[in-house]
Amino acid sequence: MTTDAQHDVVILGGGLAGLCLALQLRQKFVDLDIVVLERNMHPLPLAAHKVGESKVEIGAHYLADTLGLREHLDSAHIRKFGFRFFWSDQRYDLDGVTELGVSHVLPTPTWQIDRGILENHLGQLVRERGIRFLDGSVVRGIELGQGEAAHIVDVTTAGEERRLSARWVVDASGRAGLIRRKLDLNEDNGHDGNAVWFRIDDLLSIDEWCEDKAWGQRCDPPERWRSTNHLCGPGYWVWLIPLGSGAHSVGIVCDANQHPLKGMNTFERALEWLHEHQPLVARACEARRDKLMDFKFLRNYSYGCKQVFSGDRWALTGEAGVFLDPFYSPGTDFIAISNTYICELIGLDRAGKSVAPYARLFEQFYFSFYSNTLGMYRGQYGLFGDAEVMSNKVLWDYTYYWGVLCQLVFQNRLADVALLGALQSDLAEAAQLNLDMQAFFRRWGERSQSPNEAVMLNQNELGWFVDMNRGLHDVLDEAALRERMHANVGLMRDLAATMVARARAACPSLDVGPLPSLASSTTPLFASAA
Repeated sequence: MTTDAQHDVVILGGGLAGLCLALQLRQKFVDLDIVVLERNMHPLPLAAHKVGESKVEIGAHYLADTLGLREHLDSAHIRKFGFRFFWSDQRYDLDGVTELGVSHVLPTPTWQIDRGILENHLGQLVRERGIRFLDGSVVRGIELGQGEAAHIVDVTTAGEERRLSARWVVDASGRAGLIRRKLDLNEDNGHDGNAVWFRIDDLLSIDEWCEDKAWGQRCDPPERWRSTNHLCGPGYWVWLIPLGSGAHSVGIVCDANQHPLKGMNTFERALEWLHEHQPLVARACEARRDKLMDFKFLRNYSYGCKQVFSGDRWALTGEAGVFLDPFYSPGTDFIAISNTYICELIGLDRAGKSVAPYARLFEQFYFSFYSNTLGMYRGQYGLFGDAEVMSNKVLWDYTYYWGVLCQLVFQNRLADVALLGALQSDLAEAAQLNLDMQAFFRRWGERSQSPNEAVMLNQNELGWFVDMNRGLHDVLDEAALRERMHANVGLMRDLAATMVARARAACPSLDVGPLPSLASSTTPLFASAA
């Protein structure tokens, strides 16, 4: 067995999380000795490689701006036409159901990503920047050092047994969760969902599924296919995501109790399920079954983790640590957040400072973001078939996301301990409002009898919503950021009161819990919410 000299950082896993971390570390520390170990050989296959193809604002900002990949994203991938939702269970008429989305692309860019194309590009970049990227490598064992002792990683690479020692070890091995499993850090988060997905080597143009010209012209340009399209029904949603390679990704995500996995765990069963619940999707896939590229499924996809950062100089990032839910596409967001904290911890260690207190503090921040986001999913899939409740919930969830977490990320303040302390009151109020609103949506959903009307709820018509998105790239000093965060919490308070009033107008006896009553709202909603 060959033994290497000690490296600064060994990253277990060269997928999206690991390669992005390597690039971010190289940006901050040009002399850092980094090794990335990846099981798969490069180049990777296009399209049928991994899911996690839809990027939202934090993840898109991380890739485009933090890592400087905007040119690659624009040239090799698809600029997204936002999130779009149809309440189309058992329907053939998209123009006859409620649609929620934008008629024009919002100011802050997001993309649909072909993971094979992106990770091949990242692999080339890390090698060009002097990082040792050992693909075709299998980790055989890990010994985690304590105190100042080095970590040991045994690996087989290019048919050779090697022993690597490292000051830092970062697990980016995805669901394999090498350190998470070794230390028994798995944690049930109470969110039981299943997913199946496949890729079709062709464009599924949802714009062609409706012959109503007026419906098509509601969007400019008339390219709904560029959206992450969500076709929703009770206890489930179906995704349609176009890829830069020309393929289309299709997925079914569902509450495990309402839609058992055994009813969709092969392509034929999934197709049969789609014929029942989303017949337009089924028809498009049926016509292209000869272009099926892959089929996969995942049981109980969501999980937590007891620890992700350690004062003993190890860390977990991406799905090696936690995974929430595919809805709202938060995966790359949490890669961005965890990678940023890991870079901060390594920087503190290089400066000779004690890592342990910061590891605990950053982990507390990270888990608070995770917990607050989990509340948007856990126990909420029963609402997915209700156009009125869900259209309000989507607006709320995005207001919370853009108004709080995005502000900290876009202003590069995730690790600003003093600022986060000063914002504690606003952050706590926002978190409690979100918790109360998620419970409110569940109670509203139990009472709601709203019709599924033929209407497009155009988010471009909500000026405050568009302004929040446009302002994400504003450069703010500390005082301006504190003022904006306080104002955003006020907006959330007002929005909650407006939604409560709307719900009570339809259900006068609805229990709204501790949520604020409407006084003088300045946060308008759609004229029709269903």
